[in-house]
Amino acid sequence: MDQRVRFGVCLEKDLIENFDREIQKKGYNNRSKAIGDLIRDWLIQQRVTIGEKEGVGVITLLYDHDVRTTTEALLDLQHSYSERIVTTTHVHLDPHMCLEVLIVKGKFSLIREIANRLSPIRGMKQVQSILTTHQVG
Repeated sequence: MDQRVRFGVCLEKDLIENFDREIQKKGYNNRSKAIGDLIRDWLIQQRVTIGEKEGVGVITLLYDHDVRTTTEALLDLQHSYSERIVTTTHVHLDPHMCLEVLIVKGKFSLIREIANRLSPIRGMKQVQSILTTHQVG
């Protein structure tokens, strides 16, 4: 079992009232769990800014599949990174637009490189990426 450490925090009244309202909306029973999650997320974000660290990423793409070269360029790029792209999911949103999700594993710099190479593809409407790691410390 993880050892727990109790500590005190002094914050502005308005800030803590707003915080309490938001964590209650999310279903937290207490501030400790919410603060722990915020600290963990912050530590992960510090880690993912270091390009040579290992982690995973989710790259979400929204694109118009009617643009002739989009699908071909997307497939070519995915094949060139096949050793790092763990899986993909493709969803047809309407007769023209597609949503594709790529799960990528490797160095954060490589995951960013893949996302950056996807953005300029003709027909691509949006590219977003989320990077994370299980190694917080």
